[in-house]
Amino acid sequence: MHNILSGALGAAVPKLIPANPAATAHPPTAREIRAQEQKFSTLDDGQTARFLATVWEPCGNRACDGGLTHHCLRDAPLWTVYAATGVRRSEALGMKWSLIRWEEGAIELGWVVVEEGNTYRLRKLTKDGDDNAVIYVDQADERSQAAEGAAGSRTGTARVVDHDLVFARDGFKLYRGEAGVPQDPEKVSARWRTLRTRLHLPDDFRIHDWRHSKVTNDLEAGENPVEVSANVRHHSPGYTMAKYGHSRRDGARRLAASGAGRLGLSSLV
Repeated sequence: MHNILSGALGAAVPKLIPANPAATAHPPTAREIRAQEQKFSTLDDGQTARFLATVWEPCGNRACDGGLTHHCLRDAPLWTVYAATGVRRSEALGMKWSLIRWEEGAIELGWVVVEEGNTYRLRKLTKDGDDNAVIYVDQADERSQAAEGAAGSRTGTARVVDHDLVFARDGFKLYRGEAGVPQDPEKVSARWRTLRTRLHLPDDFRIHDWRHSKVTNDLEAGENPVEVSANVRHHSPGYTMAKYGHSRRDGARRLAASGAGRLGLSSLV
């Protein structure tokens, strides 16, 4: 922020202002910034697997047929996408069926649902100039196919306004004509908080923390940092490693053991 303001104010010198006010500021050092960074909760792969198994379990009530149209499972595909891909809340809500490449196992993130004041709207993805970003997912995800079928059956009714959205408002307790439009991001977060409490997850675990969990677990598993960074659309692998690499305790231990073995340190003592 200091760099941006300093550059902008410097361009105004001397025609508009006599001196650059940012020149005498004392921005925090990189070490001070890191010390103030908030530590976010994460779930490991085992905890994530148990979470997903739970959210896909039908409630068993008499009216429940085990399908995605029942309220107990209506958000299961959405929670799965957050946990499995690490997309942002807005990116998942803006996913469109026409941008899913089933044969490639790829999803093009061309749209987002954003909040504007007291309302929200669908707009083109422009974050960091990353237009039409593409992420890759497991092609064998049968539940994605099931979700597509369920969405297709809902969008075929007269009550639905078809915006091609994967996670549109689905007609549950809505007025006529509201189904098919984008979901309210805040209501999605409210449903998440209710689920989080019911499943006894950490109180501070947000939807966005699925993103932190995804990156952390991929790096802990030894995945290629370049691919990990690209799939969450970070601007560089260096940023990914600087932000998440410190949590790779097991990887650091393996690195130390490997280095000691190559040098034959055990034979010296």
